[in-house]
Amino acid sequence: MKAICLHSKEEIEKFLRRNTFLHLYSIGDLDDFFWPYTTWYAFKGHHSDQDEQKITQLVLLYTGAPLPILLGFAEESTDTMYELLKAIIHLLPKRFYALLSGGVATVFADAYHIQSHGIHDKMALLNTACLESIDTSNAVPLSVSDLPELEALYRAGYPGNWFDPRILETGRYYGIRNSTTLISAAGVHVYSPQYKVAVLGNVTTHPDFRGQRLGTAVSAKLCQELLRTVDHIGLNVKASNASAISCYKRLGFEHIATYEEYTFELR
Repeated sequence: MKAICLHSKEEIEKFLRRNTFLHLYSIGDLDDFFWPYTTWYAFKGHHSDQDEQKITQLVLLYTGAPLPILLGFAEESTDTMYELLKAIIHLLPKRFYALLSGGVATVFADAYHIQSHGIHDKMALLNTACLESIDTSNAVPLSVSDLPELEALYRAGYPGNWFDPRILETGRYYGIRNSTTLISAAGVHVYSPQYKVAVLGNVTTHPDFRGQRLGTAVSAKLCQELLRTVDHIGLNVKASNASAISCYKRLGFEHIATYEEYTFELR
């Protein structure tokens, strides 16, 4: 089967909406804020007796980050995902990060050095009532003017982050200060009021102030504000990060899928 490059947002969204929470990142990337940095590869085929060809598998290459990111989440059998990745290997960057399900990373073994970053969980906010019992009074919105403070917090508490300063322009970043110092923050990787989706990201608390559930409070405030404009909120978290998972469960998030993250570098 031949892989093709897609350019229709409507066609892509229709496929992704078969499992909205699984594909939150990709749906959010349809937004004009992210769309210019996306390339979509797909297999298409006939469904039953219909003449129209429809998407049967889809992957996204996002180039808006310092390191390109490949997203490949298979809903059912991973065979077609494996074949699609195999068909586009020659089109991929020399070095990229990837989020893949079902062990399909082996398709790159001959061409790339593979570094695994472990099993991760996808979680979805399914019980929004949990947010009501959390005190969020200390959480305040952050803006572009808070960038130096935020970068200092990440250097201290989350040096391996995926923070994109451009995301501050969405207005969906919140923090907690101790006197005048920013000590906890939560933001989004993806936010789209148009497509009604958001993905939490870059949640951290300064090491000196952990254990006070500041991350829970600032994330709760962020979720409360996001729910004013979106219907679906999700996040990704390393499966071994028990404290973070406990925090997200208190907020009403539940596990929906498992996948693995990798770095690939051309041999």
